[in-house]
Amino acid sequence: MISERYLNALVLLAFLAIPVWAILADEPFTITLATRAAILALAAVGLNIALGIGGLVSLGHAVFFGIGGYAMGILAFHAQTYTPLELGGLSLAGTKSMPVVWVVAMITSALAALGIGVLSLRTTGVYFIMITLAFGQMFFYFAISWSAYGGEDGLSIYVRNEFPGINTLVPIQFFGVCFVILCIALYLNARLAASPFGLALNASRQVPARVEAVGLNPTRIKLLAFVISGALTGLAGALFADLNRFVSPTMFSWQLSGELIVLVILGGVGRLMGPVVGAALFVVLEHWLGGLTEFWHIFLGAILLVIVLFARGGVVGLLTGKEGAHV
Repeated sequence: MISERYLNALVLLAFLAIPVWAILADEPFTITLATRAAILALAAVGLNIALGIGGLVSLGHAVFFGIGGYAMGILAFHAQTYTPLELGGLSLAGTKSMPVVWVVAMITSALAALGIGVLSLRTTGVYFIMITLAFGQMFFYFAISWSAYGGEDGLSIYVRNEFPGINTLVPIQFFGVCFVILCIALYLNARLAASPFGLALNASRQVPARVEAVGLNPTRIKLLAFVISGALTGLAGALFADLNRFVSPTMFSWQLSGELIVLVILGGVGRLMGPVVGAALFVVLEHWLGGLTEFWHIFLGAILLVIVLFARGGVVGLLTGKEGAHV
């Protein structure tokens, strides 16, 4: 077995080496695939904070992914059409600045997570799963009916947003931006898990009665974790929309929420690099098996079944000999 710390370093090095190889081999599409994997891994890192540490099985995390995507799409749309954004009687200008878009995406997603979390955390277990699913469906159908921004057809953005000193239209440079953000999110995740807050969140998942006994409120702790989780997932949504230069109601779909859970389970629930390994494996299977058959999800389901039955710690747990978190 390999130590988890050593495996984490190898995963990041491999993730960085693939685009470098793609440049040398003149395979720009491989860089795009690596970028897609990095963004999905970022979204899964956000979910893993709520799921892996806090035990919150959310089937509506696509809400935050979609909000982040639409935050980017709406701001970029008004910037490219030179029309003001009317908001509460105020006329605001759109923007093509990535940092500004990221801040807006994270704030709006965090606020949505706060509202959803306050209501959802009044329930537990399967009821929590169903209420988050209900919120996801509400946002999905709202986006379909939002004709001002494309409705069911979605919204196209002509040019990718801008980052100071970087040409984001160059695949390797945009990958670099996404990879650095992923590394920052992983670092913050590791620090959070080892902090007193992370320990309290883990205890709230396992023995909430004891957490209350020492004077802490487990519901508030889980709510804060849910908000942090939503903000990171919203940031991933903004990057995903920039990658595709397109947003649509499918970003709110329950299928996407399910895929994020699959990514975490594949890599390892509660494992730091679980989301990264799961996202990379998912994108590889999607590209490779998807080129062979349109029913590639059958093979993904078989792999997921094997992991759930025989490798509770996911791929990371299988390689390190450690089981994942029990939720």
